[in-house]
Amino acid sequence: MTVVVAVPDSAEGTLALQAAVAEAKLFDTDVVAVNFGRGHLDISAYEGVTVLTLSPTSDQVDGVLAVISEYNASRLVIGLKRRTPVGKALLGSISQQLLLQSPIPVLSVKVDEDEED
Repeated sequence: MTVVVAVPDSAEGTLALQAAVAEAKLFDTDVVAVNFGRGHLDISAYEGVTVLTLSPTSDQVDGVLAVISEYNASRLVIGLKRRTPVGKALLGSISQQLLLQSPIPVLSVKVDEDEED
């Protein structure tokens, strides 16, 4: 059993990483963090986390789904942020696509509005 976490360079990415580490401890398993390649992922505070960095030009959803398959993961952790209906319609959402396309259970964590970027 492996926990995969999608980690953008944002408050929701940090929260998702924290939740993934807690989930992995609960199930005594490892964590694979998929960095979206938008910045350095500081995992110095977390032991035993494998980091895979996607190219900034790659499709993040396909990249995360490929990691799930490659590592035979049993859980995906994602971070969510508040978005307006117009923002959702115009920009889409990687998190939404992962929720809909993930072949495994997804744990989603939401950043408090006060902590958002």
